[in-house]
Amino acid sequence: MGFGAVGERSVRDIRQRLRTPIAVLAVVTAGLLTASCSGAPGSPGTGTGPGAETTAPPTPAPIIKISPAKGASKVRPDKNVVVTASNGELEEVTVQGEGGKVLEGEFDADHTKWVSKGPLKPASDYTVSAKATGDGGPATVTSSFTTLKPAQELRIIDVTPNVKGETVGIGMPIMVRFNQPVGDRKAVEEALQVTTQKPVEGAWRWIDNKYVIYRPAKYWPAHQKVRFTAALEGVRAGKDMYGVKNYATTMQVGAAWISTVNTRTHTMVVRKDGKIVQRMAISAGKATTREYTTTNGIHLTMERGSPVTMISPGKKEGDPGYYKEVVDHAVRISNSGEYVHSAPWSVGSQGRANVSHGCINARPDQAKWFYENFHRGDVVKIVGTNRALEWNNGWGFWQLPFKQWKKGSALDA
Repeated sequence: MGFGAVGERSVRDIRQRLRTPIAVLAVVTAGLLTASCSGAPGSPGTGTGPGAETTAPPTPAPIIKISPAKGASKVRPDKNVVVTASNGELEEVTVQGEGGKVLEGEFDADHTKWVSKGPLKPASDYTVSAKATGDGGPATVTSSFTTLKPAQELRIIDVTPNVKGETVGIGMPIMVRFNQPVGDRKAVEEALQVTTQKPVEGAWRWIDNKYVIYRPAKYWPAHQKVRFTAALEGVRAGKDMYGVKNYATTMQVGAAWISTVNTRTHTMVVRKDGKIVQRMAISAGKATTREYTTTNGIHLTMERGSPVTMISPGKKEGDPGYYKEVVDHAVRISNSGEYVHSAPWSVGSQGRANVSHGCINARPDQAKWFYENFHRGDVVKIVGTNRALEWNNGWGFWQLPFKQWKKGSALDA
């Protein structure tokens, strides 16, 4: 039989044979797919049950925060820079100002916080760089800010002594003058430091709101350097007022020169480091008036001149008691007109009588010797009169007991 003569039954048989493998294949395939996507409860890979595998969340990196905030302007110079870290520890913090100057600071015990020490410089840019480490890896942050420009700038306009290479006496005070009235004396005084090579107790005393003086409790130990520093930069000295510049100077304290004048015996004895180096016959104030009475107490040598013209205070030519004298080798010891000076016209009275207008006068050769050997701040102690030197007359600061002196300090308890 040819191909075209196939019967109807035969055709059905052929179709049945072709369908049967396809159906079986579909069933088998479905079974395999079902088996690959399911399993027994608790078996590996199911994501459920006590044996399931879990993925922990990642450990966060350290977070660093900086104050003042990034881009801040008009930051008060008396504020601290504070850097903190969470999720880790601070490894490094650098705060750098203009000119590359690095600001000092301290970490806390856990190294999670850093705080700057000391004030910031006014009207300046600062850059802060911080690095922290932790389980989540390292982190680095950089920030910057600008400090405000003060409405009023506080500066030191004069310090005495401040002559380069000058040697001063053991009584020399340190006198500081400011350009502005100081509102917060305590804050400013805390910025003033005196350091010595030999231990010294001392204190500042405010004379007024622009003038402050340092004096030790006892005379400076001889033969040493004394350094004065004023860390004023950024110190808040009053409303809208900040220090804008630091200051430092060093003075050399020389030998212990102490001259003792006795107006009753008309003598002056000069000692250097405790040894007598000169005895002088002198004449002191004649004491007919208070004005002509030499002041009693501890004086300091202040300045010198040769010649110096001396005119009676408060009098004009023709008035009773008026005088105008030109003297050589004059060393000032007060602001009320007292000097140690040469007086050739009263040599006959020197050592025997008091005939001056209040000065200590001496023989020309001895007055010249004193003039040539004195230093600012040397001690001249005068005894024998009934007129006391006022503590604020010239450099009469040693007239105040130290307990009373330090009551003028803003830091005195």
